[in-house]
Amino acid sequence: MQIYLDNSATTKVDKEVILEMNKFMGEIYGNSSSLHYFGREALKYVNEARNSIASQFNALPSEIFFTSGGTESDNWAIKGVAHNSKQKTKHIITSKIEHPAVLEPCAMLEKEGVSITYLDVDKYGVIDIEQLKNSINDNTILVSVMFANNEIGTIQPIKEIGEICKKEGVLFHTDAVQAIDTQKIDVNDLNIDLMSFSAHKFYGPKGVGALYKRSGVKIEPLIAGGHQERGERSGTTPVELIVGMAKALELCAKDRENINLKKIKIRDAFIDKVLTNIPHTYLNGHKTNRLPGNINISFEFIEGESLLMMLDLAGIAVSSGSACASGSLEASHVISALGVKDELSHSSIRFSMGKDTTMEEMDYVYEQLKIAVERLRMLSPLYVES
Repeated sequence: MQIYLDNSATTKVDKEVILEMNKFMGEIYGNSSSLHYFGREALKYVNEARNSIASQFNALPSEIFFTSGGTESDNWAIKGVAHNSKQKTKHIITSKIEHPAVLEPCAMLEKEGVSITYLDVDKYGVIDIEQLKNSINDNTILVSVMFANNEIGTIQPIKEIGEICKKEGVLFHTDAVQAIDTQKIDVNDLNIDLMSFSAHKFYGPKGVGALYKRSGVKIEPLIAGGHQERGERSGTTPVELIVGMAKALELCAKDRENINLKKIKIRDAFIDKVLTNIPHTYLNGHKTNRLPGNINISFEFIEGESLLMMLDLAGIAVSSGSACASGSLEASHVISALGVKDELSHSSIRFSMGKDTTMEEMDYVYEQLKIAVERLRMLSPLYVES
């Protein structure tokens, strides 16, 4: 038996998406920038995909710009705003638990003289709204706060953040990579100016994503060398990937509510079973205000990597943190920001369910998890059975 519980890292491409993409790798293979028939035919489908994606967010098609994924979109939004700003002194606000695709561009901008404020979060991973309000000043050009956290699943008060930014006349960017498949997002209702997302997080192909950029918002291009995406993002248009992303997004929206309810039921039953029956376990993130498929639990007296490997031997794929940082031996910056001590941060495991995950699978995971935890704790010199 193989059970995949690392959907926050990537998802399996939906069969309908694969079928949709196949004809663009065989029949309709033209470069959408070409003026001849083959190019015009490809461009027609790119435009249809752009219209479809925009409609999901109550956006205009002209506000959707295709990129290689969430990392590029985040970098473009943050660096693009900073480099386009004519202000002599520039200030950006973000949070301490952002994805590295936000934190590292911010660190690079600090070296250029941009001032960065990193907002604190509470023990559940929610930003301090009052700190946000107090941090905005005359030099603030951008607020970048993720829609939902990739490790602990906590959903931020995006509408409130958007209202604050609009009132203060500051641009608001959100990394919505983890939220797209489960959250209905209206960029106008939420006052979002820039939004990043990536297809492989919602059952689409890897290598494609987009940046929503509100009409009138000016940012400097990140990639030069062509005139694609209305001259703002150069690079040959990957028609099959874009069409696949549009199809994946359409499928997510179709049965979102029922899938979310199913995930929440399974998620809460699993969390309750683990916290009740396996001692010295702690849930990371908000108990209810979290992504439907996200479960992040710390297991005291155990290294997360050791538990991950034992579960892998039992046919269960999980993560000991963000997939983008899984090679690091440092404690998760997200878990640490919650005020959790380092040794407990090292013991966290993320179980991220997909739309097809079943209660029966999670029951099996629980049984194998309990066995693995007991075995590893018996080997720990720090563990004293209670």
